[in-house]
Amino acid sequence: MNATLEFATLAIATMFAVATAAGLLWLSLQAAFLMMRPATARRIPARTELARGTAQLARAYSATH
Repeated sequence: MNATLEFATLAIATMFAVATAAGLLWLSLQAAFLMMRPATARRIPARTELARGTAQLARAYSATH
C-alpha cells in the first residue's frame, strides 16, 4: 500500500513537472518571437532607380545582340 502511494505521488509530481516545463518553454518561445518582431517589421523601401537602370541595361543589351 505504501509503495503504491509513493509511486502515485512520484507519477503525479512528474506530470506536474512536465506540464510546468512545457508551459515555461511555450512562454520563452512567445517572448523570443515578440522580441524578434520589431527587427523584422521594418521594411526598407526598394530603390526604383536600380530597377529602372537594370531595365534600361537589359533593353540596351538585347538591342545589340
